[in-house]
Amino acid sequence: QVQLVESGGGLVQAGGSLRLSCAASGSIFSRSTMNWYRQAPGKQRELVAAITTGGNANYVDSVKGRFTISRDNGKNTVYLQMNSLKPEDTAVYYCNLDYRASWYTTPERYWGQGTQVTVSS
Repeated sequence: QVQLVESGGGLVQAGGSLRLSCAASGSIFSRSTMNWYRQAPGKQRELVAAITTGGNANYVDSVKGRFTISRDNGKNTVYLQMNSLKPEDTAVYYCNLDYRASWYTTPERYWGQGTQVTVSS
């Protein structure tokens, strides 16, 4: 069983920065794709950023150039550096771990509890 604990959310003014962290328990972190999702009130949860086991990162268009996802396998931690924040970035941010033992096995997915990010205008 994997537990994910997020931290780093809060209230920030537009144009400011925050760094989210997500610490994972267990031994599969380094072999897992790590994702950050967010969910704003009244909206569906959306994938914001992802980083593969090899360190390749992808972003939703709305955050490209402003957000950076990174990982430290030695600390079992994934980060989301958020710069130039906008009011529309306001949401609960969730960490997600996606592990596949092999290409044909059912993926294991784990979620953190979420951390609130509020950007004031």
